[in-house]
Amino acid sequence: MQWFKDHGIEVLEWPAHSPDLNPIEHLWAHAKRKLGEEKKPPGGMLELWDRIEKVWDGIEPKVCQDLIETMPRQVAAVLKAKGGHTKY
Repeated sequence: MQWFKDHGIEVLEWPAHSPDLNPIEHLWAHAKRKLGEEKKPPGGMLELWDRIEKVWDGIEPKVCQDLIETMPRQVAAVLKAKGGHTKY
């Protein structure tokens, strides 16, 4: 916390019930959708791992940027829901 203070970064309290504010969950959902586009199920664990790596490595920077840009709306929605569930 001291590092944030020293660098002038305001840290929000993390609401207890807000997985909506965890961007990695949205990134995993994106990866899961991409994996679901495969026509044929993987032939085994190694093939699944290879597919996951390919999808993860293929995530465009724009996907991450778009997630970052949604954060103000997500924070507002979580605050409005008092830490409860939101559409995110």
